[in-house]
Amino acid sequence: MNGWNGAPPGGWEETIALALSEDIGTGDLTAAIFDPEQTSKGYIEAQASGVICGVGIAESIFADYAGVSVKPLVEDGATVKAETKVLQLSGPTAALLTHERVALNFLMQLSGVATLTRRFVDEVAGTRARIVDTRKTTPGLRSLQKYAVRCGGGHNHRMGLYDAPMIKDNHIAAAGSIKDAVAKMRANMPHTAKIEVEVDSPDQVQEAVDSGAEIILLDNMPPAMMAAIVRQYEGLPVIFEASGGINLDTVRSVAESGVHVISVGALTHSAPSLSLHLELE
Repeated sequence: MNGWNGAPPGGWEETIALALSEDIGTGDLTAAIFDPEQTSKGYIEAQASGVICGVGIAESIFADYAGVSVKPLVEDGATVKAETKVLQLSGPTAALLTHERVALNFLMQLSGVATLTRRFVDEVAGTRARIVDTRKTTPGLRSLQKYAVRCGGGHNHRMGLYDAPMIKDNHIAAAGSIKDAVAKMRANMPHTAKIEVEVDSPDQVQEAVDSGAEIILLDNMPPAMMAAIVRQYEGLPVIFEASGGINLDTVRSVAESGVHVISVGALTHSAPSLSLHLELE
């Protein structure tokens, strides 16, 4: 067991290196009180129920230090209860304490994202809607946060501006119309790309459909309006996505409207951290 759930997200090593550098700097002044030969054993455990994510990262943070032994006890994506041990550690005391906070920071933040994602996924169980993330991520942590969403049972929207086109309200305003925006984009896109258009009214839905958009984002619409739109265009090769202020209290009604995808920015920008701590024995 290496802690990861599938392939690690790209760029994670650089992210860890930056986090360690900003915390340790030229050296841990407090851990310097310990003799280099002094060793300890310990474990990291959850202090609340949730979905764990970041075990592979924490393992790497500790294992990169000479003499430290790390044993993951669960894999990312595992559901745990309070007092569940997720990692066993042994090695130089100074190394364990120096790397404690960075490892916990990743574990707590990513586990929070995975836990909140699982709650949204559970809320829409039995519908065809899939929960996806957005680009509303913490700068520098996007690939890790999107990995955490997957560990929580969710799916990823586009990674960035470079891997999928989306025509939003400001694009439409600047281009003059949905029709013109889609036409200009289509002229410069490969035939394999799907174009997504954000709309906020039934009239804009019709314009997007007539323009040949493959994905239509229904922005801040009430569930009843979304349900009527989905019924009207059922059978067409169009994916309907719902977005805009969706929370745990409203996501079920949104899913029951029949939309295919529900994008939730809160998964990454508002997930509370899951509490974990390191205990030396």
